[in-house]
This record gives sequence, structure tokens and C-alpha cells, in this order.
Amino acid sequence: MRIAVLSDVHGVLPALEAVLAEPDVAGADLIVLTGDLAAGPMPVETLDLLVSLGERALWVNGNADRELVQITRGETCEYAVSRWAAGQLRDDQVELLAGLPDRQVVELGRFGTTLFVHATPRSDEEMVLVDSSLERWGEVLAGESADTVVLGHTHMPFVRLADRVLVVNPGSVGMPYGRPGAHWALLDGESGAVTLRCTPLDAARVGERLVAGSSFEDIEGFVAAYVTSVYSDAEALRVFGAADTRAG
Repeated sequence: MRIAVLSDVHGVLPALEAVLAEPDVAGADLIVLTGDLAAGPMPVETLDLLVSLGERALWVNGNADRELVQITRGETCEYAVSRWAAGQLRDDQVELLAGLPDRQVVELGRFGTTLFVHATPRSDEEMVLVDSSLERWGEVLAGESADTVVLGHTHMPFVRLADRVLVVNPGSVGMPYGRPGAHWALLDGESGAVTLRCTPLDAARVGERLVAGSSFEDIEGFVAAYVTSVYSDAEALRVFGAADTRAG
């Protein structure tokens, strides 16, 4: 079995379309969506495209997905794009997001028992990073028996071992930190190979499509921040490091 992992699409439909057109994604046995899918400039269209994948897709809830549902129920959110996106969703899409599981488990050949979550197995918003200490990894993986853990949330791709547990972050399809492009991962259960992939994008054309296709009031600001420029991974690690707590 081969699994394509897509995370943190954040409603950037053109990036999602480009990744789904990749032969290795189109030919994968499963596509696992590890959360934060619709909170962005084209939420309705993004969810409709993901739903069209049918049973090939396994969904995982992300903190931004949870927040969209909470906004529709009257709660507040600090992110303007999320407040706007929640107002665009149809009732069936809100119901879909409200019912997403926090985890998916697949027996994946040489990867063994493979756990898919959004941030960590115990939280959809906890920060854990490529350079987090083994003590920190031990803390967030405590009580888990999976051989492989696949997660997203921090928008930076990596593969590392944490006391014999293989940890994979595919990076972000729609809002990458570090390098431009739409990031995803391919797991081949037969060979045990993890491939971190990056689908190149024409940032100017993606930005044009988002401006034309979204009614978000600050769409040009969104494009400038996340499409035509990319935040440095070094900057993101510094900011996220405080939330990581750097235990040990």
C-alpha cells in the first residue's frame, strides 16, 4: 500500500489541485488528510474537492477545522480568514468538519502500526518540532504504541526518529514555511520509504486565482503573506519553540 499524506491545505484550492494531479497522489491507495483543510480563502471549493475523493481519503481533524465549527456556533477566533471562512461553509460542510476523527490508524507494511494525527496524539494544537528534544518527544508520545506517527500543524516537513518511533511531517500544501511550493509526503508500505515531496507552483498565478475566486476582504494581504512570499523556517522555529517548551 502507498499512502499520500496532505496536510494544512488552508483553503488554497490551486495548491490542492496541483498536488492531487501528481501521478503519485493520483495513484496512491489512500490519501490521508491530516487536518487544517478549509480555513483559508476558498473553503467551500476545497472541501468539495476533498469530498470528491470518496473512500480513498482518510480525514483527520485539525485545530483550524475545529475552530471553524466553533465559530459557526457563536465562539470567537483571532484569525480573520477563519471567521470569514466559517461564514462561507454550507451546513453539510460544517457537519462534515464537526464529525472528523482526531486520529486514524493504518497497518502499513514496513511502517507497522501508523498513527495519523494533526499536531500530536493528545492535542490538535500542541507544538512539537524537528529539533524538539527526545524528552519532549517522549512526553507527547507517552502511552502510544504506534511504530510510525504522521502529523502536521507546524507547516514544516521533516522525518526523524524519536526513540525508535518514526515521525513524519509532510509540511503544508497551502501555507508552507521554509520553501515555496505545495508540500506533501508519500509513504510506501512495501519498501518502507518515506519521500517528502514538493509540487512546484506558479505563485503569481495562484495568487491571481485566489484574488479572483475569493471574497475574503483581505485576500490580497493573505496572498502577499502566504503565496507570493514564504515565511522562513528559522523564524517559525524560533516562534514555535516557545510553545514547544523545549522540555529537557
